[in-house]
Amino acid sequence: MADSERIRPPWWLKAMNRVLMSVMRTGLMPDGPMVLTVPGRKSGKPRSTPITPFTVDGKRYVVGGFPGADWVRNARVAGAATLTQGRHSERVHLVELSVGEARPLLRAFPTLVPTGVSFMKNAGLVTDGRPEEFEALAGRCAVFRFDPVVP
Repeated sequence: MADSERIRPPWWLKAMNRVLMSVMRTGLMPDGPMVLTVPGRKSGKPRSTPITPFTVDGKRYVVGGFPGADWVRNARVAGAATLTQGRHSERVHLVELSVGEARPLLRAFPTLVPTGVSFMKNAGLVTDGRPEEFEALAGRCAVFRFDPVVP
């Protein structure tokens, strides 16, 4: 996906993400979304965003909700991140999947992450939320696998 292909996120997204991350830091949502933190590709400062990973065959993945999203661009450069859920944090390697590898995961996404369907509909990326629509996003929306960092 070319970084030039960007979809403008909804005006409320940054504010909503800040509120969600504040609530998540309290530990009151131990089973809720996770926070992904990667260094900024230009500044090197930690940049955090809430994500909803999903698991397939024992491996964890995340879909970038917008083509050209800043966190995706940062993740590509960093190659590693910190995942935080509640009060638990872990370091992970980020592996971006090829279009072919991403297709079956995107097809499973609407079933595994139903909250992501309305988000993607609001972004104009899908209309009905059918698995075929998500599969067709391969190459437009990045899919990353989280591999554990081995000490």
